[in-house]
Amino acid sequence: MTSAVRARRFTLLATGLGSALAFLDATVVIVALPRMDVDLGLGLTGQQWVVLGYALALSALLLVGGAAGDRFGLRRTFGAGVVVFAVASLACAVAPESGLLVAARAFQGVGAAALTTTSLALLRVVWAEDAGRAIGLWTSLTAVATVAGPPLGGVLVEYVSWRWIFIINVPLAVVVVALAAAGRAEDERQPADGRLDIVGSLLAAVGLACLTFALVEVRQRGPGAVLAVGAVGIAALGGLAVWTLRSRDPLVPPRLLRRPGLAAANAATLAIYAALGATFFFVPVYLQFLGLSPMLASLVFVPPSIALILLAPRFGRYADRNGPRRPVTAGALGIAASALLLLPVDDRTGAWAWGGLSVAVLSLSLAVLVAPITAAALSPAPGDLAGIASGLNQTVARVGGVLSVAGIGALAGWVYEAQGGEAAAPFEPATFDAFAGPASDAFRVTIVGIALLAILGAAISGTKVAGTAPEAPVAPAGLEGEPAVSPCPPAGPGADPAYRSAPSRRSSSTLRSSPPA
Repeated sequence: MTSAVRARRFTLLATGLGSALAFLDATVVIVALPRMDVDLGLGLTGQQWVVLGYALALSALLLVGGAAGDRFGLRRTFGAGVVVFAVASLACAVAPESGLLVAARAFQGVGAAALTTTSLALLRVVWAEDAGRAIGLWTSLTAVATVAGPPLGGVLVEYVSWRWIFIINVPLAVVVVALAAAGRAEDERQPADGRLDIVGSLLAAVGLACLTFALVEVRQRGPGAVLAVGAVGIAALGGLAVWTLRSRDPLVPPRLLRRPGLAAANAATLAIYAALGATFFFVPVYLQFLGLSPMLASLVFVPPSIALILLAPRFGRYADRNGPRRPVTAGALGIAASALLLLPVDDRTGAWAWGGLSVAVLSLSLAVLVAPITAAALSPAPGDLAGIASGLNQTVARVGGVLSVAGIGALAGWVYEAQGGEAAAPFEPATFDAFAGPASDAFRVTIVGIALLAILGAAISGTKVAGTAPEAPVAPAGLEGEPAVSPCPPAGPGADPAYRSAPSRRSSSTLRSSPPA
């Protein structure tokens, strides 16, 4: 096995397993919340913060994690993120009370932000012209974990202890670090600049954390309660924009934002992942409103994971050879079609008939879309900015999902009330007999909103995203952990854990765990 082949294989295994740890933690914890409540007396607020603490730290630090990878080395930052995640997992496992558990969960989010952004950037640099295929394989690996992880977590919670869902992360993290070290190539270079934009990092972290909190909490707390926090977030992001223009070495270099194709790929990502975020939030909630159990509502979304396992590498390879425009556009239109197929659903019979067809179309669409759009958003970046390009794209995807859930949720609530609904939320199962009509109307509005977002993403992709495979430019300065290479073909955020797993009824009141490396 040559050094280059070894580097590719071990890097793929390390990044796939490492990202799977972060993705799984966002979903498995929800299964364990009732047992945590019994042991630690969390209460409803405590349960929400166990999930929200992780989500806020992750959202706030994706950009910073990517920038750190570019400044200090992608492989080094990835390994540090895995170590932080493992230490935080151990702290979660031994937490004696709710406050320490929430703090440890936030610390986990710090590690997850570093390892998820640098995992995709490492693949983009190490696999170079085959990055689309690598991202497809990475998606398959994380999809396997998505399918197998929650049942395993349920077994641990049921028959051992909820603490073991955190303890098991520690030995797996050791394996990830060993694989990452084994994937280091002999000719790897050190990064040219180890300085990190502290001011920009703080502004980005505060802005994204506050904005995410406001968007997630507005439906439960009301606009007045989150207005000040949202204003701080907007002001911080505005300050980041001003700082970026004035700083000599900003967190997000303007030369990256000027790269041809990067803005279009991220705009398509924003629209498409907004559609996916709303799909994976509202559809399982509505299915439970119609009478399906939480388990059945969640199992409906196993087929997309299986499709990603089987097909994502093929479409990643297609994007490497032919460009991402066609698969991204086709996948986005497929997401719109899968949503519109749910318009007739207003009872359990319709849910099984139309819902089954919708899930089949959604599964194929995701398999077609995920690797190419991830490739499309990363390929315009030079090798020395692969980390911040990955962090930017994952931030865009996450913000898109949160915005769509907040916006479409508010619209659905307005329609529900306008049609005579009187319950606190449109899709409460106990209100089916009294308010089935208003709830169905609200769901149809939700579906139309999802379809329009996906169509918008398809329009952006079809007109602005690269339609051919890029030519290899001059190699940029090398990154620590990798030799200098040319930009790879198109890229976007892998499947964000938050949007690949259906929330149970228990967690559907708020969007807490919000992936989609």
